[in-house]
Amino acid sequence: MAFLYVIVVCAVAVVAAKTWRFYRTLRRIPSPPGRPIIGNLLQFMSNPDRLFIKARAFSAKYYPIYRLSTFYFTVAVLLDPNDVELVLSSTKHLAKSRVYSYLNQWLGTGLLTSTGEKWHSRRKILTPAFHFDILQQFVATFNDETDKLVRVLEENCGKAPVNVVPIVTNFTLQSIGETAMGFKNAKEEDHLQYKKAVYRIGKIILSRLSRPWLHVHAFYKLSSLGREEQHVVKILRNFTNNIILRREEDTIGGSSKKRLAMLDLLLATKRDGVKIDYEGIREEVDTFMFEGHDTTSMAISFILLTLANQPHAQTRVFDEILQVVGPTNHPTFHDLQALRYTERCIKECLRLFPSVPFISRRAGEDFRTTTGYDIPKDTIMHIHIFDIHRNPVLYPDPLKFDPDRFLPENMSQRHPFAYIPFSAGPRNCIGQRFALLELKAALCGILRRFVLEPVDGMFDVKFRPDLVLRPRQEIRVRLAPRVL
Repeated sequence: MAFLYVIVVCAVAVVAAKTWRFYRTLRRIPSPPGRPIIGNLLQFMSNPDRLFIKARAFSAKYYPIYRLSTFYFTVAVLLDPNDVELVLSSTKHLAKSRVYSYLNQWLGTGLLTSTGEKWHSRRKILTPAFHFDILQQFVATFNDETDKLVRVLEENCGKAPVNVVPIVTNFTLQSIGETAMGFKNAKEEDHLQYKKAVYRIGKIILSRLSRPWLHVHAFYKLSSLGREEQHVVKILRNFTNNIILRREEDTIGGSSKKRLAMLDLLLATKRDGVKIDYEGIREEVDTFMFEGHDTTSMAISFILLTLANQPHAQTRVFDEILQVVGPTNHPTFHDLQALRYTERCIKECLRLFPSVPFISRRAGEDFRTTTGYDIPKDTIMHIHIFDIHRNPVLYPDPLKFDPDRFLPENMSQRHPFAYIPFSAGPRNCIGQRFALLELKAALCGILRRFVLEPVDGMFDVKFRPDLVLRPRQEIRVRLAPRVL
């Protein structure tokens, strides 16, 4: 018995010593003032809208790195591109941090949240779904959906300002459904219910993160917020399960030899006996339905807001579209590739308004940052893309809209990890080429039909914490008919 007692005491001592070294190392990183024991906990529990503002202030004050601590976790926030490169380019730090575990009830462990062998396997399965040949096929769908989007916008042309977010979200949701999922003619009420559920799940997850007692799963499951999440997840999963079942019925007996869009590829992979089941397919469909519509809808909305406030850039984009595509033709894949100035404008908008404002990883091993701080294994590391993109050290006059920042000669002088709207490294966004094609196709349709006029200033937008960069208010523009 005494021997067992000694073993237990030694084990506890080893864990305590390791934990003490862990926090002692991280305490050398600068930090906003906190309280004894609870650290910065009260700042996490503040109003979510104020939390977004505080994070921006911390990034400006403590660049290039700072620490946030509570009694149950510590976060290192990396803001220097050299440090970001150390993390994102390494295969040692591929694991997402535990922040993403709060998405698991909804998304499971799909490509966004999985790690290790499962992530490698899923990435290998899904990469062909975004091959050059597949993307070319999607352009026709983007054009058809853009035509529908323009018809809806025409109802508001010459009238009062229009909030573009819900209209654009319908476009991106239908586009991802038809391209990657092969899901056509979804009912409008189904789309509306799904969009509301996506917005609500984001608020639920942020509310949980700001309440430390709800980080314990047993407590959270019994809470009113936990019960609400179960209800919302049921709505989200019913939507995606319906997509899977309908698509499987349509493709029974289909060949898996040719290049296939995403859902068809997943179903063919399952039929071929590769290690994926219905639950795995559902994880990926949930992940891509969310990421494939919500990020692009916010990107398009902010692009329209920006071009309304930048008439010179809007005119140049329109002129390029007219020159490359023509006044009425649908753009081809090669046309969209040739829209160089338009692409620079899109990139500059994504610099100022990155759809995913932050990402988070878990340190897979001890390492030292280029800024001189030691990061122990298992540290949660946040990378604030929003702040990196607006850093005056990296981008002189950062709030100036300047598409020429993305001329090749200017990009070559800037750190490659100073611009990461689609993340970077081995775990970069698999759908970034898909997104750029969709954004360009939408702009071709919209700008040939309308002149965008400003209502609100592009820097008057107030943001709230969410899974994507989401405004607190509407994103409004005025639409005037364009005379060709």
